[in-house]
Amino acid sequence: MKVSIVGPGAMGCLFAARLEKAGINVTLVDYRSDRAGRLRSAGITVETSGEIINAKPEIALRVPERQDLVITLTKGYSLRDLRLPPDVIVLTLQNGLGNVEALCSVIGSARVLAGVTTEASTLLSEGHVRHVAGGVTRIGSWTSASPKNALAVLAKAGFEVESTDSPGQMIWEKAAINAGINPLTAILGVPNGKLLQLSEARQIMRDLVVEAVKVAATEGYRFNYSMVEKVEEVCRETGENISSMLQDIRAGRMTESDALSGEILRRGQLANLPTPRTRMVWQLIKSLEQR
Repeated sequence: MKVSIVGPGAMGCLFAARLEKAGINVTLVDYRSDRAGRLRSAGITVETSGEIINAKPEIALRVPERQDLVITLTKGYSLRDLRLPPDVIVLTLQNGLGNVEALCSVIGSARVLAGVTTEASTLLSEGHVRHVAGGVTRIGSWTSASPKNALAVLAKAGFEVESTDSPGQMIWEKAAINAGINPLTAILGVPNGKLLQLSEARQIMRDLVVEAVKVAATEGYRFNYSMVEKVEEVCRETGENISSMLQDIRAGRMTESDALSGEILRRGQLANLPTPRTRMVWQLIKSLEQR
C-alpha cells in the first residue's frame, strides 16, 4: 500500500515515521523545497517512551501519482494549494472546522474520509519530534468512501484506531476542546495542564468550550456528556504537552486559529449567536501572529 502524508510538522513526522517503521511505502510531502531537501538528507527522528525511531521516508514536493491513501496533516489554510492525483482516497486528520468541506470542494465528497486523532506530538526541530502521549485516531466516511484500508494501515503502524459513523460529531468535539485549550496556552505561553492551575484562565477555558458547544448545537451536534469536564480531563491527561498553537507562536508561524476560534466565531455569526470570549481570543492570537 502506498501512502502519502501531507505536512512535515509534529504530527506529519510522527505518522510518517511510524508507517515507514511498519514497512509501509510512505511519502512525506512538503511544499518547501529547501526543507524537503534537508529532510531527504537527514531523515526523521521521533522520540517516544523507551524508543527512538529514525526514519527516511520518501520526500516529495507534491503527492505522487498512484497512491492508495493520502493523509492531510497540514494547517487548514494549506489545503487551498494542495494538488491531488485522481481517484485517491484522502483522509483529513487536521485540527479545526472546515477542512472536510474544503477537501470536498476540491475532490468531491465520495473520496473523503474524516477523522480526529488525540495523539500528542511536539516538534523539537526540523524533522525531529517528541511523541508526548499516545491517543486514539477515529475515522469515518464523510459520504461513501470506505475507511477500511485507512484503519488497517494505521493499525499496522501501531496506532490505536476506531471507526465512527459520525465523523462530524468527532470533529466538533475536538474543535471545541482545542478552541478552549490551544488559544489560551498560546497567549499565556504555558503547557496544557497549567490552565487548570490558573483560576481565571480555567474559567475562560470553560466559557470558550460552552460557546463552541452552543454553536455546534446550531448545526445539529449535541453532546450527551459535559464538554467542560471533557476539556479539563484532556488538560490533565496532556499536562506537559505544548499545544500546536503555542509551538507555532514560538516559531513565528501562522496558527490554526482561523480554523478553530475564527470558524466558531463565523458560524456563530451566521446563527446570530454571540461568542464574545471566542472573538477575544481569536483577536489576541491574530495580534500575536502579526507582531
